[in-house]
Formats: sequence, structure tokens, C-alpha cells
Amino acid sequence: MKTKKKTKVNRPDWDEYFIRIALLVSERSTCLRRKVGAVLVKGKRVLATGYNGAPSGIKHCEETGCLRENLNVPSGERHELCRGLHAEQNAIIQAAYHGVSIKGSVLYITCHPCSVCAKMIINAGIKEVVISEGYPDKLSQDMLKEANISVKYIKREKKQD
Repeated sequence: MKTKKKTKVNRPDWDEYFIRIALLVSERSTCLRRKVGAVLVKGKRVLATGYNGAPSGIKHCEETGCLRENLNVPSGERHELCRGLHAEQNAIIQAAYHGVSIKGSVLYITCHPCSVCAKMIINAGIKEVVISEGYPDKLSQDMLKEANISVKYIKREKKQD
């Protein structure tokens, strides 16, 4: 009996797979400054997704203009001066809206969370955050570290055609 030769299939590992999904989710963003996507995962299953943008039913910044740009607010500061919700906020809200527990989940996000989102991540019981780029918010980094939430940076693979 002949044995078939095994062929190695080029598959992304789980972290790369979910960060790529977060990148795809970010394409729905209506933010004019930074497009961010987030995916909440537990047991290698997607629980919820979110992208940054205005709440449902109100005008997007594409229509109104960017308040932060108009006021010259630097990145990483004065988060309350924005019409939009952050991607991780929308993912957490989506899970709550549908009654899905995210305790013990992993958050894949295209950039490091801000301090407001870090507080939500801590209280939501998320155990790990996987990011593909940084964000200028030292308080967020410090709080996640103090809460023993692992933050892992993975280099995103270049898009393949």
C-alpha cells in the first residue's frame, strides 16, 4: 500500500488569524484619524467584534468632521472629546447586548488600548490583550500590568494578494 506524501499547508497561527480578523473589522471604522478593529475570543471562537465610530443612529465623523482634529487634540489625550466609541468598547458592548460573557476572553486589537478602554478591559474580566501596534498612553500600560493582564505584541504579516 502506497503512503500519501503529506503536504504542508501554510496556515496562520491563532494569534495571526485573529489579528487579521481585527484588521478586517477595522475597515468598517468611520473614524477619520485612526481605523481600529477589535475581536473578543474565547476557546478559539469569536465572541464579538467592534470597530471605532459614532454610536448607532447618529452621524459619523465622515459627515460632521473630526472634533479632535478641529480642536488640535493630540493622539492619546482627551478621549471624551470625540463622537465615536473605541473598537474595544464596541466589542464589549456588543457582547453585553447579546448576553455573551467575555470573562476570561482574549481581546485582539489593532492597536494598544487607551486608559479608558483599559479600565473597561480590567472590569470585564478579559485576561489577555493581543495588539499589532502601540498607542501613546502610559497610564493604560501601567494599569493593565498592575491588573496582571498580559499584553502581547505580534507583528502583523503583510497582506498577501
